Amino acid sequence: MLASQYYIRTLREAPAEAEIASHRLLLRGGFIRPVGAGIFNWLPMGLRVLQRVEQVIREEMNAAGAHEVLMPVLHPRELWERSGRWDTFAPTPLRVIDRAEREFCLGPTHEEVVTDLVAMDLDSYREIPATLYQIQVKFRDELRPRAGLIRCKEFIMKDAYSFDRDREGLDRSYDAMFDAYVRIFERLNLPVVTVEAEAGSIGGTDTREFMLLSENGEDTVYMCDSCDYASNSECATSRAPQPIEPAAASTRELVDTPDAKTVEQVTAMLGVTPDRLVKTLLFRSDEGFIAALVRGDRALNDFKLARNVQGEELRMANDAEVRELTGARVGFAGPVGLPDDVRIIADHEVSALSDFVTGANQDDAHFVNVNLGADFEVDDWADLREACHGDACAHCATGTLEAHRCIELAHVFKLGTKYSSAMDATFRDAEGTESPCIMGCYGIGVSRIVAALVEQYHDDSGIMWPREAAPFDATILLLSPDDDELRAIADNLYSDLGDRGIEVLYDERDASPGVKFAEADLIGCPVRVVVGRTTRNEGKVELRRRADGHDELASLEDAVDAVLRLLESR
Repeated sequence: MLASQYYIRTLREAPAEAEIASHRLLLRGGFIRPVGAGIFNWLPMGLRVLQRVEQVIREEMNAAGAHEVLMPVLHPRELWERSGRWDTFAPTPLRVIDRAEREFCLGPTHEEVVTDLVAMDLDSYREIPATLYQIQVKFRDELRPRAGLIRCKEFIMKDAYSFDRDREGLDRSYDAMFDAYVRIFERLNLPVVTVEAEAGSIGGTDTREFMLLSENGEDTVYMCDSCDYASNSECATSRAPQPIEPAAASTRELVDTPDAKTVEQVTAMLGVTPDRLVKTLLFRSDEGFIAALVRGDRALNDFKLARNVQGEELRMANDAEVRELTGARVGFAGPVGLPDDVRIIADHEVSALSDFVTGANQDDAHFVNVNLGADFEVDDWADLREACHGDACAHCATGTLEAHRCIELAHVFKLGTKYSSAMDATFRDAEGTESPCIMGCYGIGVSRIVAALVEQYHDDSGIMWPREAAPFDATILLLSPDDDELRAIADNLYSDLGDRGIEVLYDERDASPGVKFAEADLIGCPVRVVVGRTTRNEGKVELRRRADGHDELASLEDAVDAVLRLLESR
């Protein structure tokens, strides 16, 4: 590709709103341009990167036996009502109404559509297993899009769905997709870690995420420093402390705490530390009300509570319900004296406390010297709190959890029959018995991978693309375009490299060497070839490997082989 004929639009400076390296460099390098918050145009250079990432994904998905389809962006409301997600999917999908007053959503994911497709097409056990995938635009109504391609309203995703006869078949499909993901990230040279994860609005079990550790990531994972345990913060577990017997001499007392509703206000007024207070958080489930207890210096993990309740719906009690249950306004609830039908679930750390503080179920009042057994009973003990850096690992005897920021790049689930049962995606076995397909779901954030590659591979001068994702394999810089001899050498080298299957950006523009060198470093092709003074004086070209700055000279006869050798080395 001749640079003079290519749509190259680099910027000297990135816009002020570009927060992280990938956002800044993709804008400066002319890969993307913003349309609105979380919405981007892909310029020619960026689209080449995106397509090369997609090609790696396609090759590995096809090799794993998956079949590519393309499903619609518009999803009829009726499909999502059949699965029960029209009103429950979070964040709420973007919705539109057509001229016939029919409602649609812009697909944030495609479980409903693909299950409906399979329900129409498959009938016999002989037709499964089957795995379908697509690379398609997705929409999420993000409240605060940020960090360029890391969190967008519109993005490119590869989503795959497997359909099997039984759980053993699902295990095989799941393993095939998992292994394909491992190969994809190996080819893209992204050192991901796999961690336990929550299924969220999609649902399912055995969920695993592929994470890239990055200080600019939006997620947190906890990894043990002694064993191989790793988990997303949403479901990370830590070792429970040993329970203790309450102090026998303690007596519960009621104290006034006017207008002190927060942990900080109460502990400051009473002169205690937050770890001596127990928070009581009231929820409404399908079965009734629940009081969740955690230490005052801890945060309740809603996902863990939901797993323990296992109800179809769990929400925090509103102000009126709190008043009805406790007789007090929000901020003064406690476990002492709650109605008998309120189920009390406490985090394990509460079992190691004595003489602690709780709300008194009275306005402007708290109890001090509260103790288990003497003052209230717990119905169920569970791991309810969010894990913290430095917690003891629950999966080995000596390990400590370490927190790491990360970027989520992929997620795999075992869905079971959640969607196939709801949407009649069934098959008949050899005896003619009808059963729902057993499903799996496997997603990769394609456009997010582009950002992750830049986060992983950049320096102060620009991007350092791995070859599999680079917009071009190499760039030739002709430093004296008016020199006919040098131009002929560069033209021949451009042609010879192309004949060997190397995609080249040939910068033969009438621009200063400084501009050409700066743009080459910014755009980040793996190998740079300079045809200039050294070529004229010594008959050699200057080669540089972008990833590590390795420089060498090559004769004109050896230049093509030298470029190939540099491309094949990492």
